This record gives sequence, structure tokens and C-alpha cells, in this order.
Amino acid sequence: MATSTLLSLPASDLPTTASAASVVVSITVFVALLCACLVIGHLLEGSRWANESIASLLLGLCAGLVMLLVTRWKRSRILTFDEELFFIYLLPPIIFNAGFQVKKKQFFRNFSTILLFGVLGTLISFCIISTGSYFLFKQIGITSLKIQQYLATGAIFSATDSVCTLQVLNQDETPLLYSLVFGEGVANDATSIVLFNAVQSLNLSHVKAMTAIKLFGTFLYLFFTSTALGVMIGLLSAYIIKKLYFGRHSTNREVAIMLLLAYLSYMIAELLSLSGILTIFFCGIIMSHYTWHNVTERSRITTRHAFAAMSFISETFIFLYVGMDALDIDKWKRSDASVGTTVAASGTLFALVMVGRAIFVFSLANFANFFRREYDAKIDLRQQFVIWWAGLMRGSVTIALSYNQFSTSSSKEGAFMITNSIIVVLFSTVVFGSVTKPLIKAALCHNWTSTNGEDVHLSSLEDINILFPDNCRTSGNDTSHANPRSSLGMLIMHPTSTIHYLWRRFDDRHMRPVFGGRGFVPLLSSSTLTSPEGADDGV
Repeated sequence: MATSTLLSLPASDLPTTASAASVVVSITVFVALLCACLVIGHLLEGSRWANESIASLLLGLCAGLVMLLVTRWKRSRILTFDEELFFIYLLPPIIFNAGFQVKKKQFFRNFSTILLFGVLGTLISFCIISTGSYFLFKQIGITSLKIQQYLATGAIFSATDSVCTLQVLNQDETPLLYSLVFGEGVANDATSIVLFNAVQSLNLSHVKAMTAIKLFGTFLYLFFTSTALGVMIGLLSAYIIKKLYFGRHSTNREVAIMLLLAYLSYMIAELLSLSGILTIFFCGIIMSHYTWHNVTERSRITTRHAFAAMSFISETFIFLYVGMDALDIDKWKRSDASVGTTVAASGTLFALVMVGRAIFVFSLANFANFFRREYDAKIDLRQQFVIWWAGLMRGSVTIALSYNQFSTSSSKEGAFMITNSIIVVLFSTVVFGSVTKPLIKAALCHNWTSTNGEDVHLSSLEDINILFPDNCRTSGNDTSHANPRSSLGMLIMHPTSTIHYLWRRFDDRHMRPVFGGRGFVPLLSSSTLTSPEGADDGV
């Protein structure tokens, strides 16, 4: 995706000679609003009913209303953005930070369940929303949308936003649940965007029986090639920094090369028509596992907080802009739909979101429970409810995909779908998000100290070292005493733990000596820090 115009004023604004000054004034006001969002979010930190996402949306609505009054009901936005600004500049830091800060041990320990929810669950939700909107929209009088637009709608509204839920959960008190909600949210975003790109690349002028197979094949191609590209560039960054060791002259170079290579991975993926979001997510995981340990202590502190701050500002920016854009008069006029039709369409979309998510969460959770032998490792009904609720909110990815699909069209159908997307995001974030904290705490009141079932009831296993990979590490490079019983039987009985053990052996023997990582101490580093945001490195 290439972007042409990043910032501009609406066409009806000031003359060309004064446009530069107008842009400066507009950006100044917008930055001031961002600062206000941060201050309000800080004041609401302990609030029972509100959070920063809700505060940003509401502040955006207030700012949009003020703009309407000032411009005499002509426009509500301070700035007009090219829709690809979301993908080129705002989404990459959000997804990269998610990969960089992920708790890798918990993430990969529950990787199979996360993939069930994040990939297969998103595919199920995509099918239900696409099919349901295709049939139900016709019942409320919407007949002008094409097949590709219905498929794009399924991908758009399959993207979740679990920020509100993650602000309530504590990864130390509910490690299993936190890991599943966080991991599923990240995998869901990547899968939704890959699905969206796959839909865009299909020629649906003649729908045949092979169309579904082609769509699935395109999805697999984008998924695996994008992942491989992110891993390759992440390893390249680790190798370059380990060998050249920029920190002996300047820690600024270390931070800069990490930032630039991460962003380069995204842009290369977009240049190759792959999924840049998936690429930069796995690039973030690899960088936190290898590259982060190869830099100096000061660079570790800087990168950890810089990436988090960039992600935080991007998310706040998106919610603030969405709140202002919700009052865009031109868009509402161009949609040319009655209030009843708009309410029916947005209600239908949200109902499909709820039903589709309920179908895959409860069914896949019980499917995963069937293969979890320990009782404490099972996902009980209350946890299933939390996972279901966590994915009902829609946020930045939904808005970005909706703008990308429909804003280039000047037709009333495109404006109608964008307005419905905004309604769903506003309603789900403000209404559902405001009751998330008390609802989840009530649901987990008897289950708040649950542990990750992978770590309990394992003492009866003869091959306990396999299930606890950290305990089977040997000193130095001597791995001759490592437990040799990683047999096919153990792989079948405990696939996740066994694969984890085999990966750790391969990582210690072959990867770390080349790419560095935990245990590599730069020459100027006097102490060792914990991983980003306390993330352990046992992957």
C-alpha cells in the first residue's frame, strides 16, 4: 500500500496561499487533543466504568461537535487523512509492539489454543458475518453491495479489539486467561488483515466452486510467506547488531537500526503484496528474543519504552480521529439512508459479531479442553465467557479496514458502510467497554487466582524435564545429559511442551551462538535486564 497525501485540509477550506498555516494550526490543535486524552486517561486510571479508549472516543466526539458549531455544520474534522495513513504509519507500531512485548513463554505454551481462536475462530466468524450480512441485508432493503464487498465486510468485522479486557485482567493472577485473550487478539488482527488482503486479490466477477479454495489458498500463502519474511528480517537485525555492535560507539545507532529494520520489514511486505501486519508482528517477536539482548543496557530501556509509547500514541490517535469522524456531515448525507435502515444494518452487523463469536469461542474452547488432561488447564465456562466478551469490542483495525475498502468509493454504499462501521465501533467500545471491568471481575470472582494448567499436576510424569524445559538446560554447551525421551509418544501426549523442549534445545545449540539472545552480554553492558515488560524468554 502506497500513500500519496498524508495530511490535508478539506477542499472547502482556506485558499491555497494560507493552506500551510492552516495545516500547522490544525496539527497543533490535534496534538493538544492528544495530550488532553493522555491526561484524562491518567485521571481515569482507577475508574470502574471508563478507560482511555472510551475517553479518546468521547473527546473526539466533543471536539467534532465544537468543529461543527464553529464551521456552521459544514465539517467536524480538524484534519482530513488519506485512509492509508492508518496502515502505513499508525497500525505498524501497534502490531510491532504487541509482538515485541508479548510474553513469549505463555504465548507459545498456549500457542495451539491461541491459533484455534485467532485463526480458525476468525475464519468461522468471517464466514458467519459474510454469509449473514449477504442474506440479512437484503431483508432490510440493501441490495446494491457486491459479493466482494460482503466478503470484505466479514473480514472487517472479524477484527477484534481486546484492549478494554486486557486492562482488567492481570497476567500474574490469571496467566492462562490473559495469555489466551492477548494472543487471540493479536492473531485475530493479523488473520483479519490477511483475509482482507486475500479478498482484495480475488477475481470474483465469476464466482465458481473453486473460489472458496482459492481464497483459502491465498490466505495460507499470505500467512506463511508474511511470517517467514518477518522472521528473516528479525534474525537479520539480530545478526547485524551482534556482529557490528553499534553500542561501542553510539547507543542511538542501536535504537535507530532496530526501529528502521522493523519498519523496513513492514514496507517490504507491502511492496511484495504480503501482509505487513503479520510480518512486523513476528519481526517484533524475533527482535525481543534475539536482537534486544544484543544491545546495551541503555538501549534496552530506551527501546522497551519507545515502542510502547509509539503504540500507545497511535491507538489514542485512531480513537480520537474516529470520534471526530463520527460527526462527518458529508458522509452521513452521502449515505442517503434512513435512520431506521442505518440502525437495522448496524444492529445486524453487531448481532452477527456476537453470534459468530459465541459459536466459535464456546465450541473451540470445549474442543481444546478435550485435549487438555489436567483439570486446571481446562478453560471453564466463566473463562469462556470472558474470552467471548473480550472480542465483542471493535476498534482500530476495523476502522482502518473499513476506510481502506469503502472510503475510495464516492457512492452512497461506501459512505453507508463506513457510517455503520463507526456506529459499531462507538457502540461496542463505549457501551460494552464501560461495563467490561465490573462484569469481568464479577465473572472471575471465584476464579481470580487460577494458574496456567501447564504448570500444575505434572509431578507424576516420569519425563517432567520435558514439560519443564527450563529445568532441563545444562551448563555451557554440554547437552549430553538432556532428557532423550522426546519420543513420538511424548509428542502425542504433550505436544506443546515437547515441541517447546525440542525448540529450546535447537535454539541453545544452533540459533543463539549465531544470533545472540539471552546470555549474550554486550561489552559495555554491566548488568542484565529482564525482557521487555518483564516478558520471559522461554520460547
